[in-house]
Amino acid sequence: MEARRIGQGETADVSQFLEALARSGYRGDIARDISTRTVFATDNSIYQLVPLAVLYPREGDDLDRIVNFAASGDFGRIPLTARGGGTGTNGQSLTSGVVIDTSRHMNRIVALDVEAGTVTVEPGVVLNQLNTFLRPLGLFFPPTVSTASRATLGGMAATDASGKGSRIYGKTSDYIEEMDVVLANGETLSVKTLDPPALAAMAGQDTLAGRIHREVHRVVSERRDAIRATFPEMNRGLTGYNLKSVLDDSGRFRLQYLLAGSEGTLAITRQLTLRVRRLPACRAAVGIRYASFKAALADVQRLIAADPTAIEILDDKVLSLAREDILWNDLGDILGGASAAPVCGLNVLEFVADSADELQANLDRVLTFLAESPEIALDWTVVRDPALMAQLWSLREKSVGLLGRLGGNRQGTAFIEDTAVPPEKLADFVAEFRAILDSHGLIYGMFGHADVGCLHVRPALDMKDPADAALIRPVSDAVAALTKKYGGLLWGEHGRGFRGEYSPFFFGPELYEELCRIKGVFDPQNILNPGKLAAPNGHAHVDRIDDVPLRGAFDRAIAPEHSHRYERALACNGNGACFNWDADDPMCPSYKATRDRRQSPKGRAALLREWARLRSEAERGQEPAPLAAIEDELHASLMTCLSCKACSSQCPIKVDIPAMKAQFLDVYHRRHRRRLRDHLVARMEAALPTARRVSWLANPLLRAASFLRLTEHVAGLVDLPALRPARGAIMPTDADIGTWSRLPLDVKRRTVLLVEDTFTGAFDGDVVHAARDLLGALGYEVHQITARPNGKPLHVLGMLDRFTRTASSARAYHGRLLDTGLPVVGIEPVAVLMHEVEYQMDRTTDSDGGNRRPRVRSLESFLAAEIEAGNIGARDPRSYGPIYALFLHCTEKTANPHASAHWKRIFSTFGLRIETPSAGCCGMAGLFGHEREHAVLSEKLFAMSWMARLADKREDQVLATGFSCRCQAKRFAGFRPRHPAEALIEHLARSGGTRVASTRCATFLRHSDCR
Repeated sequence: MEARRIGQGETADVSQFLEALARSGYRGDIARDISTRTVFATDNSIYQLVPLAVLYPREGDDLDRIVNFAASGDFGRIPLTARGGGTGTNGQSLTSGVVIDTSRHMNRIVALDVEAGTVTVEPGVVLNQLNTFLRPLGLFFPPTVSTASRATLGGMAATDASGKGSRIYGKTSDYIEEMDVVLANGETLSVKTLDPPALAAMAGQDTLAGRIHREVHRVVSERRDAIRATFPEMNRGLTGYNLKSVLDDSGRFRLQYLLAGSEGTLAITRQLTLRVRRLPACRAAVGIRYASFKAALADVQRLIAADPTAIEILDDKVLSLAREDILWNDLGDILGGASAAPVCGLNVLEFVADSADELQANLDRVLTFLAESPEIALDWTVVRDPALMAQLWSLREKSVGLLGRLGGNRQGTAFIEDTAVPPEKLADFVAEFRAILDSHGLIYGMFGHADVGCLHVRPALDMKDPADAALIRPVSDAVAALTKKYGGLLWGEHGRGFRGEYSPFFFGPELYEELCRIKGVFDPQNILNPGKLAAPNGHAHVDRIDDVPLRGAFDRAIAPEHSHRYERALACNGNGACFNWDADDPMCPSYKATRDRRQSPKGRAALLREWARLRSEAERGQEPAPLAAIEDELHASLMTCLSCKACSSQCPIKVDIPAMKAQFLDVYHRRHRRRLRDHLVARMEAALPTARRVSWLANPLLRAASFLRLTEHVAGLVDLPALRPARGAIMPTDADIGTWSRLPLDVKRRTVLLVEDTFTGAFDGDVVHAARDLLGALGYEVHQITARPNGKPLHVLGMLDRFTRTASSARAYHGRLLDTGLPVVGIEPVAVLMHEVEYQMDRTTDSDGGNRRPRVRSLESFLAAEIEAGNIGARDPRSYGPIYALFLHCTEKTANPHASAHWKRIFSTFGLRIETPSAGCCGMAGLFGHEREHAVLSEKLFAMSWMARLADKREDQVLATGFSCRCQAKRFAGFRPRHPAEALIEHLARSGGTRVASTRCATFLRHSDCR
């Protein structure tokens, strides 16, 4: 990938600039490698622009040094662009110059003044990070953007972000008490509200800051009438050089309103002091369902009269895609409705209050409106459960990503995606908007903040298709004209970015000329995010939307074979959900531990695309110079992927990096030799049955110091567990299969085939015994079935030919068991889920011709179903008993959303209480934590989430479903959590019960040292 189009003046070799910066006392990181530059070449937009380098400053002084050197002129012209969450929808932080990423290191909350109601943060602090810090104090920072899990406060200030609730709470600029910034000449400036005398003193200075204050004050004073006539009277005002709000009604000067929304074109933020507010004590939502999106839009004005905090709207396309999302499991009743008519439009109203009575009065008001005209909506639901409300807003936040799943090569594309008009004109505006899109034959989804007239629209385009890419210009022009016709804006929320060419159209030539003068005073050399919003007089133009390189042009060069193999990498739209800051969130532990975006699903998808493009060129007879480097760096990135598969379900686009990792490694190792460890691990499953039989001999050998040194230095494996094999399993014969198949139906209902998996059966046999004895104690006839290799290690290693053979054998083995008509139950979540994921990806049809037979079930799924069917009776609750803390395996938690509810139902049936703490990855993930080169990363991951969650728990009350998780806790917390089956069998033994139950439980406890 080539660095392209610095443009707007000559740029010297950046090497001298970076070398001087490194010698200057700069403490941050400097990256010029091809992989980092590739990852930073894209955001959530249609563009792809490769930077020269990426800088990660550690402190404000680093920012000063960067700008000072760039402004010095000693190294030519060095364009600088600040970057936060990297989720811009219009290329706001893309550049062919140097990127400054504050999210990696400058992410500290500096100070909190509760009495003053302010908090001071560095620009890389994430919105959810701040609100998590404030919540225990009863405070919050109100602007609520859908990307709150990764949006930085610096980025929010740069675009003047708002989001849900802005009709009541306003925008980011309304909360900026003070901004510490670096100006384009390297000077620092503290920006805050100035009364007239203070403004006069500042403007009188012979400094860049003085000149800025003089010029801005001149513009807002001399052009006051033009500003009033141009800036629309609506919540989503004309952001990006907000001249309207610089002077308040009392004449105070507020430069922060100009800087907020300027997208880093005027200054770079060092620090922000923000005002915060008291959290409302009570909250509720009302979901109102409609037969059409048109009806939902038309109802907005009536609903606004109820004065909700927010009204969020979703159309039929978004709702249909939501049905495929993991969150629908919890929200189906709210989103689907009780009406027989299909739900094709949804308004969700939020109400907040400081008391329950006030909240109820608010709800009564809107419910009265609805009852007075029941024919307008299909039906409605009031939601008070905080967890359900959080899920509801989470689904709304995913809408951007959901539109990336429209199917085929076309997906929702951001370029006209945040229009805003006065809300009373929204319905008529949308009718004409849809006519524009329909005239081009486009499929699209619509959602947004209906109460403020801001609509998010992503037409489905295949940007690899030149015909689709050519639609960007006519559709953009038409929508820009339409929004102006209705007194609105093309950019109502997400900033302008490369849409700056429309600035003269909305500001008018007179005011736009003033914007260029302001840019010229702030940044005369045009080094701060050049090409966006405005250009200094005498400098080159602002970039046009179709003059910037499009990502689709790069993707178009990928050969069909690679496009198919890495289809999810091409589908990644850059929404950045994998950049979630929260260590307790399961998606992408490698990114959370390193803050290195190359080690995230988005980053890996970008690297896979670039490698596939260069590989395609090589296969066409060209040998691009960067191919070897990008291949090596992609391989290094994938080696830190824990293959937890959280991205395959948690990413809105379902970018399944582990699946593509396996595909890449399969191809990569056709040309590169594998390590000895790969071959040893590949043979492990086949060797375990023999090792189990001689565990009495194998364990002393495995624990011998010389063998440990050998495995570490030759195989690169550390801290391997001892063998603790399960006993009593059988390998079913044809006679067994025949006997089980002929059992009477009533006997079959009380008979279970409990299938071991290779690793639990070999290393954690007590869990197998506990599951077996638990089922037996509940009155089931249990046949413990010996494990067969499942192929998981082969898939992780990318040995796909061998995996296919192993998977086929495993399917056939389990298929014979399932054909008996008996329930087949597994224990280890990852092994059971292979039947739902890897095995299904490995074949196109079921072996029975496409008719789906029953599959291997997880233990909790089987028990919950039996409870539901009335086959397992409830015990008396023990209100005085312990509250168990159950930690679910990451893969299980994300791929099987019912697991937590199933275990809670089971424990409740036994009269026990259980909670499932929010926790991220434990850091083990199969053999990952045992690999020597990953040992430090593995321990860091455990410390980031699990360690704190275990600290206040009694060891005998901690449970974990995953074998890897139990091993990791033993390794770093000093104790092995029990499997839920072990806790349940112990409970039955101690609480008494049937004679069979007591006998089985006592036998288990005598032979187990897991108490």
